[in-house]
Amino acid sequence: MAAKILAESEFPEGDLWVFGYGSLIWKPGFAFLEQKPARLIGEHRSLCIYSMVHRGTYEKPGLVLGLDRGGACQGVAFRVAAAERKATVAYLREREQVTGVYREVMRSVWLKGDARVRALAYVADRSHDQYAGRLTIDEQLRLVRQGHGAYGPNDEYVIATVTALEAQGIRDAPLHRLAAMLHGEGALHRHS
Repeated sequence: MAAKILAESEFPEGDLWVFGYGSLIWKPGFAFLEQKPARLIGEHRSLCIYSMVHRGTYEKPGLVLGLDRGGACQGVAFRVAAAERKATVAYLREREQVTGVYREVMRSVWLKGDARVRALAYVADRSHDQYAGRLTIDEQLRLVRQGHGAYGPNDEYVIATVTALEAQGIRDAPLHRLAAMLHGEGALHRHS
């Protein structure tokens, strides 16, 4: 399935903002001028993508994050220098669009302090075979425990993402609950 990517004319002039909501927060992999806490409205972070390459295989898929319809998402916006825009977009396409499961889009995000910018984001393509939709916590746990791909074990991905979210002061209750289950706690740990 062909990846849904933006035309060059759809990118803004000047510096490029990139919205990270999962592994981009803890492993952006590109140079940036600054990063700021950011909120995207209209889509939420969800373990809704079967991973067949990075955190799983076709025989034993893992589960990774996507932005899915509805709600809002707290994440991080990275400002990339205009001179690095093309190289950054090429890198992100190679990383995020291996199987074409995401739609590359520009979205409004609100930076801490209420400034609004347009940012590049990767949204789950609901028409793609790898779109898992809404899974029960038990099904998520099963897939994450079995998943192991080119980037390593799926449980490491979930735990690294939760750790990075916590470092940003972000709490994602479903993801935190899954991480607690992966640690064998079975219940949410409390933050004071």
